[in-house]
Amino acid sequence: MDFFFNPQGIALIGATANKLKGGYAIFKNLITGFKGGIYPVNPRYKEIDGIKCFKSVKDVPDPVDLAIIFVPGGYVPAIIKDCADRGIKGVMIEAGGFAESGDKGRKMQDELKAYAKKTGIRLWGPNCMGLVDAVHKKIFSFVTPVIWDELIPGDVSLIVQSGMLSGAFLIDCMSHKIMGISKVCSIGNKMDVNECEILEYLINDPDTKAIGLYLESINNGRRFMEICGTSTKPVVVLLGGKSAGGAAAALSHTASMAVNGAVASGAFAQAGVIEAMDFNEMMDICRSLAAYPDLNVSAAGRVAVLTYTGGAGIVSSDFIDKSGIELAQLSLSTKEKIKSVFPDWMPISNPVDLWPAVERNGADLAYGTAVKAVCEDPGVDAIFVHAFTGGFALNLDMEFLSGHAGRAGKPVFCWVIGTDDAVKKLKTEAIECSVPVFSEISRAVECMDKVFTRKKVLDYRSHDNSNEKQTAKENKNRHDAECLMAVENTGLSKESIDILKSNSGVLDENLSKKILLEYNIKTVKEYFAESPEDAEKIALNLGSKVVMKGIVQGKIHKTEAGLVRIGVNSKNEAIQVFNELKTAMDQKGKILIQEQIKGDMELIAGLMRDPQFGPCVMAGFGGIMAEVLNDSVFGVAPITHFQAIELIKRLKNQELMDGFRGTDPLDRKAFAEILVKLGRLGCDFPQIKEIDINPLIIYKGQPVAVDASVVLF
Repeated sequence: MDFFFNPQGIALIGATANKLKGGYAIFKNLITGFKGGIYPVNPRYKEIDGIKCFKSVKDVPDPVDLAIIFVPGGYVPAIIKDCADRGIKGVMIEAGGFAESGDKGRKMQDELKAYAKKTGIRLWGPNCMGLVDAVHKKIFSFVTPVIWDELIPGDVSLIVQSGMLSGAFLIDCMSHKIMGISKVCSIGNKMDVNECEILEYLINDPDTKAIGLYLESINNGRRFMEICGTSTKPVVVLLGGKSAGGAAAALSHTASMAVNGAVASGAFAQAGVIEAMDFNEMMDICRSLAAYPDLNVSAAGRVAVLTYTGGAGIVSSDFIDKSGIELAQLSLSTKEKIKSVFPDWMPISNPVDLWPAVERNGADLAYGTAVKAVCEDPGVDAIFVHAFTGGFALNLDMEFLSGHAGRAGKPVFCWVIGTDDAVKKLKTEAIECSVPVFSEISRAVECMDKVFTRKKVLDYRSHDNSNEKQTAKENKNRHDAECLMAVENTGLSKESIDILKSNSGVLDENLSKKILLEYNIKTVKEYFAESPEDAEKIALNLGSKVVMKGIVQGKIHKTEAGLVRIGVNSKNEAIQVFNELKTAMDQKGKILIQEQIKGDMELIAGLMRDPQFGPCVMAGFGGIMAEVLNDSVFGVAPITHFQAIELIKRLKNQELMDGFRGTDPLDRKAFAEILVKLGRLGCDFPQIKEIDINPLIIYKGQPVAVDASVVLF
């Protein structure tokens, strides 16, 4: 991939002397910053701005290892072949007219993709804006040359699927002095080069500290997770197109609740990716993570707030309270140090309202004393400073602030308001000192939270890896001692395997639970009744109350069809319900009788196959309230026990699982083990399309599957 980022020479096919055309913008950007060979290609010109122009890419001299194409899409295939014949390693196709334009363009794109695979030439794009490298002054793009007036080198790199957005957003960020940029990679339709390859390159790029991606699809979800899950640099993703239709066609609750990006969000969380919801948020999180990619403080994120206005301190406290970080408890020593610049009547607390100290001693001494004190406090993990600039003397010394915080190893964030020119000047100083500055308190707190989320991700990886190593060691020890007993059966019987191989569509509830039971997932006791007399005997044997169900091949949601009766508590009622269910099924279905379990709550667990991430497990609150509560999370299988525990922690209604109003708390380890087994089942048997356990009743803290369905391809 290096020839895309550091070519020796570039052939520009579609170069033009017309200054109103994109072909000239690319040419102008190349001659402004690129130090290698520049070879414009256009048979209409002998030269452009004094640089020799060539009739064909075949005529271009060495060295040339990159071509940029900016011509109508129909001409591109022939040019690609000329580039391959010429020995050019990579091509950036900044032209449109491919898959985004319809069937004809899609066919052309597919043919070029096959050609690239056959010949080895690498194709970046099409329908993209190429590359902007602000650090090394390389702009391989038709972005307006105005960008040179705003270019700020930085340490955040972006991978952006939208073409025009990448250029426009880049100029907006830098012109408003929000941040600098290392590289922006606009990848368009991703016919060949995709986000995974560029992400790997940027992870190893010394000029990049954090990576942001705007994607509308992920070519290989599992590969993407693998890269992100081992990345030494923070990764932030904004995923567009999450509201995909088609939920009505889903065959189970598990699949229907996988829309709106739920699977992708679960995959991102599992891989340690920070997810953003809009473009400005993505950029703000990226610049914050780039400023503080590694922390040596507590992951709790105990924040000291230094403000000049009590109101802003209160608002900051409110936002911090709703986040994953917390207000720090200042030590007595810290309070005494800060007290030295305050009037006697003023008590010291966090947030620290510095205005009385500013009135008494001036801003420099007041802020300086407070900054030094909280930097030295071991109970403070981060500092949030409020400032006003312009109009009166509250200007911050960014170098002083970043220096003290840096030596203490503590991240510092600023909320700044004031006059336009003064704020822009302060932001410029902040960029030079790598201090994230924000115009909104809420965004500042959110970015602080994300920095400490990254700290938790790194701690999580360390814990998960050590946990997996310990598990592997324990397994080996048991095996070596010849005591690896069949405590849990993780395989299916020959009968069940034959069922999976010889069927398609929805397996009935009894068969589905038989498969789960063979994977040691606890299920309710149940029997089929062949006659009213059978129903009477089974009901008496199972206990005082039973559940009777009508089983119809291909139907999942029996409750909606009126085929579930609960609380059957006499032999006469069992006979009556048997006959009623048979009638409702036109005498074609079977009657299943189960012991009735009264639990403290109903959960749902499942498995589905996502087109981008493959087999995924799902956990949530289930039963008839599954859609009402809308509380579910996904993880990409296989998952470890530790990952399953973390997955359960992402559910919103945690208090319900902890023993709400006298109920028994959920055995989270048992629930996690079910998720591990479901993931293993899905990975072991690719013919399984979906699994839905709903409800998973929690009885005395233990999960029991009382209804389930397995859907086959």
